[in-house]
Amino acid sequence: MTQDLELETLFDAMALGDAFLFDVSKKAILGGLNDDMATIGYRKAILKDCLKNPSVIREIYQIPLEAIDNKKKMWFYGYSSSYPGSVLSGASKMMQMFVDLLKNLRALTDQHADRFESQGFTRFFAMIQKELEDDYIAEMQNHLKELKFRNGVLISAQLGKGNEGFNYTLRKPNNDNRNWIERHMTKKPPIYTYTLHPRDDAGARALGELRDRSINQVANAIAQSTDHIDNFIKMLRIELAFYIGCLNLHDQLEQMGEPATFPEPAATGERICSFQGLYDVCLALTMKQKIVGNRVDADGKELVIITGANQGGKSTFLRSIGLAQLMMQCGMFVPAESFGSNLCNGLFTHYKREEDTSMESGKLDEELGRMSDIVAHVKPDGLILFNESFAATNEREGSQIARQITSAMVEKRVKVFFVTHLYEFPRWFYDRRKEKTLFLRAQRQADGKRTFRLIEGEPQQTSYAADLYSNIFETIN
Repeated sequence: MTQDLELETLFDAMALGDAFLFDVSKKAILGGLNDDMATIGYRKAILKDCLKNPSVIREIYQIPLEAIDNKKKMWFYGYSSSYPGSVLSGASKMMQMFVDLLKNLRALTDQHADRFESQGFTRFFAMIQKELEDDYIAEMQNHLKELKFRNGVLISAQLGKGNEGFNYTLRKPNNDNRNWIERHMTKKPPIYTYTLHPRDDAGARALGELRDRSINQVANAIAQSTDHIDNFIKMLRIELAFYIGCLNLHDQLEQMGEPATFPEPAATGERICSFQGLYDVCLALTMKQKIVGNRVDADGKELVIITGANQGGKSTFLRSIGLAQLMMQCGMFVPAESFGSNLCNGLFTHYKREEDTSMESGKLDEELGRMSDIVAHVKPDGLILFNESFAATNEREGSQIARQITSAMVEKRVKVFFVTHLYEFPRWFYDRRKEKTLFLRAQRQADGKRTFRLIEGEPQQTSYAADLYSNIFETIN
């Protein structure tokens, strides 16, 4: 499906060279076929907010990007060290960096929250305002200041057997509220001190071990807190990446003057498919220009058969159907002026392939093999797009195979779009199942020119290949 619908072009447009955006966009779009109506509506409302406030969304997205950049710059911060002192130092530096970013997030929330209406963003901003109150941030700053231990560490311990120390515990320093005159003029209580010789390496190591014992719990606590905030910021990046990709795509379509609309999804069991101005978004992105759109009303139809002139836009139309269905089901806008369709339980493509160069199988064998794989996975209310399938044999046999497979799919409530140059196959449905089938034909003007629009029309016995023959050989001559 990715190959047949040229989805890589869509992912590239959403990513703009960012591998992370590419990966998230790909997973969101391909995974959207599992979304229900509530999920689609939830995402659609969020995306509408994003399109109304693109600069705010991009500012918020810069916060996790800045966090990643800052972490790379802190190439040696001891966070993963086995020494509590190094862990505490590194985690404190990381936490201070995160606190600064959270303050930026809170500032953006206070400034722009009232411009958002979707449930997703209102819940998100409410959470930020509740969890990141000014008092809470100030308390975090004070803790980080204390954890620098500029005046050393205050430790308590108990004596055990053999006067060996145990239960080393870090204590909060006593607050000395006296001014500097009182501190220096007041007589100090007698204390016992021990000063290490500058060259006493063993003593320095012993004191270092005592310090590490006392700060071990604090180091672990701040490291876990740092991990918690780091995971939040990573998740923020993941959650926003899909919408940033949508903004990137929407900007490009807007520059080309191409329309984009939010679709109206219908329940899976219905048979809805009507649209106006639907175009192939990947073709537009490739050609960097407006593409001819199509208007179709296939509501109530189980099968749509597309015939007509060669190079008349049939395959492009089929691709536009698949792309719009995928984009709708992941909560995106679709490339059209208006679009409505029922959800599907799976999207499958069966396009013609080139001859097997290894000569391990014939072209028809290969087509039937892929069809067998589809049959093993397709479910009722699925959607299959056929593009010139089963034409590798003669007209009679190809039509019979296409008719039997299509009939079986329709009977199992699988919606089918079928582009074909065969004649007996669409004619059979036209004569027997006309009321449940929509017949479209690539429009051809009297002088042989293609408009690349599809119109409703009875299947014809010719695909006007003579037009191509004349054009090619007139060019050669």
